[in-house]
Amino acid sequence: MIDVVALLLVFAGLVFFAAGSIGLLRLPDVCSRLHALTKADNLGLGLLAAGLALLSGSVLMALKLLLVWLLVLAGSAAAAHLIAQQAVRRGKH
Repeated sequence: MIDVVALLLVFAGLVFFAAGSIGLLRLPDVCSRLHALTKADNLGLGLLAAGLALLSGSVLMALKLLLVWLLVLAGSAAAAHLIAQQAVRRGKH
């Protein structure tokens, strides 16, 4: 049963990654693209990490995956802010 839940979480994470990628390609401006990409990819990575943590069966591995997810959340927020700031400065928002 845990394997089924884990695989559903991994699949849902991949769906969110795909949605973020489609949003990056299809949305009209920089801010919309950043919003779609960061929100969808962060949620996708969280679901993927949760599924992999369930599959690993190890508390230490689950904590490592949680740490990776939190670091990516911080990094993507900072990167999105810098990209948006440059877009506003250049008038491309």
